[in-house]
Amino acid sequence: MNNKIFKEAINSKLVVNMTFNSVKKGVLTRRCVPFDYGPSRRFRDKSQRYHFLVLDGPEGRHNLSILPIQIVKIELTDVHFEPSKFIKWKPKWFIKRNWGVYS
Repeated sequence: MNNKIFKEAINSKLVVNMTFNSVKKGVLTRRCVPFDYGPSRRFRDKSQRYHFLVLDGPEGRHNLSILPIQIVKIELTDVHFEPSKFIKWKPKWFIKRNWGVYS
């Protein structure tokens, strides 16, 4: 997986098309807002994970934290997102960014 594309999506505030290997459903592609890369606060193993907000999941919007080995590809779109529409907490990002009060 190309971490450079992920960071570019964060810095440019671009939605991505992410293809990944889901443990339960096989290979899926979803439109996502890229959030961060680092250890998950939800998983005890503290392994490095990519964190996204899935925009077009069948169950609606939801957070997704996946291991790098699960990602098949990430493609930039030309769709910009506004962090204020998605960030409803005081973030502590691992990847630095210039998202104003949402940095």
